[in-house]
Amino acid sequence: MTASHNAAAEKFLTLANADKQGTQVYMQVHQMFTQRFEQAKVPPSKNQVLDSYRAQADAALDNAIGWKKIKPKMVDLYTATFTEDELSELIKFYESPLGKKVLREMPKVTQQSAQLTQQSLEPAVPVVNKLLENMAKELGPNAD
Repeated sequence: MTASHNAAAEKFLTLANADKQGTQVYMQVHQMFTQRFEQAKVPPSKNQVLDSYRAQADAALDNAIGWKKIKPKMVDLYTATFTEDELSELIKFYESPLGKKVLREMPKVTQQSAQLTQQSLEPAVPVVNKLLENMAKELGPNAD
């Protein structure tokens, strides 16, 4: 890949806020530590213990999925997937008013879409579980 192709991928990733993709993971891990802390009924005077462990978890996550760690792999992924011209078109789109709106609104739309799918799926869960149970019965005890 050329330097300009890599630069186009980096610009696109910046516009797409790819460096923020891990934020949700960090928030979930922080929440896990907070819940564990609250379950232990630890007095607030021990908040520094919670803060210390959150900082250690952040360091572990930085080492695994921090932007500095994964950016080169993301650039490689995008340059392997999109030509430089395609990346230029994506950049042009994401710099447009509609592209900016897509970037701003798509996370909410994706989350709401997942919730809608989950809610719509709920009635099918007992049916699928019953089918699995029936199949296990039909296959017999030696089916494992």
